[in-house]
Amino acid sequence: MASILTSLRNTVIAGFVLAAVLLLMYLNFNGWEGYALGHNFWAFIFRWLHVISGVMWIGLLWYFNFVQIPNMPNIPDEQKPAIGKVIAPAALWWFRWGAMATIITGLIVASMNFYLLEALTLGAIEGFANPKNIAIGIGMWLGTIMWFNVWFVIWPNQKIALGLVDAPAEQKPGAARTAMLFSRTNTLLSIPMLFAMVSAQNIY
Repeated sequence: MASILTSLRNTVIAGFVLAAVLLLMYLNFNGWEGYALGHNFWAFIFRWLHVISGVMWIGLLWYFNFVQIPNMPNIPDEQKPAIGKVIAPAALWWFRWGAMATIITGLIVASMNFYLLEALTLGAIEGFANPKNIAIGIGMWLGTIMWFNVWFVIWPNQKIALGLVDAPAEQKPGAARTAMLFSRTNTLLSIPMLFAMVSAQNIY
């Protein structure tokens, strides 16, 4: 067991193996045989991947805003380079690719469940007759704004602030502040976004 848990790679692999065992149990006991590997199966798999990606993305967003940013002033100056040069770049890699995976799998899920256009138009295409599609559409648009902020505002400014790209030293404080403000914006938007996504599953 220690050989699994002392390696992140092995831990993740073990997690997926256990998920595969659960999948086989469901296939065996819950009557999934009729659509195993069919449309409903893959819609389920992509929804699961969408949730995993979203947990990675929003989890790191909240880590930055609830843990790292508020506690940076409490870290001695001589220790701050460890955050800026090691931890932050690694966290930002998973952060931005978690966002990308979330948006891609979300669009796949919406397409496979036949509500992509209805959700993106916030129900307008069907005369605003389906509140579920309006709710999921609001969540999708908020998530899209957040994804845009990650890739086109937060990440470019973080590269400057962390010295990952060549830039004049006087640009770094402004870039750091811009990245922080847009990260806070995403934190703000994440709350109604998750509300919209969850509420859509309970509207009939």
